[in-house]
Amino acid sequence: MSNSNNRTVTIKRTFHAPIKLVWEAWTQPEHIAQWWSPKGMETKVIEHDFKVGGKWKYVMPMPDGKEFIAEGIYSEIVELEKIISSADFKPMTEGVEIQAMFEGNGNKTNFTFNVVHPTEEYKIQQEKMGIMNGWGSVFARLEEFLK
Repeated sequence: MSNSNNRTVTIKRTFHAPIKLVWEAWTQPEHIAQWWSPKGMETKVIEHDFKVGGKWKYVMPMPDGKEFIAEGIYSEIVELEKIISSADFKPMTEGVEIQAMFEGNGNKTNFTFNVVHPTEEYKIQQEKMGIMNGWGSVFARLEEFLK
């Protein structure tokens, strides 16, 4: 497999909330439903089996009546440190790995989010489709939610 760096989109944020709070926002379905989608969209948590090998599935109804489906299987979970999962965001992105890394910093949390694509070409295509804006909008909602 080629070096994952050239296949990875990385987004870094510092959340003004303690790590425990940020972790809960990421791992509890009632919280996930509040922020896991771009502004103005609603998220329904269909499945949330938060363990290694467990499946998650979230559905967002789109304005045109179609559904946007996000789902994956957790491959690694280290409490208050990282969550790694496969992910499909249908109909836009499939076969990626998402890595959420958490690092406590006093009352703040340093957060790194990696989206690892199967190929560099696919990563470039996703960047052109606005992957940074999409996740940027989601994490802006998370920031609001944490307040």
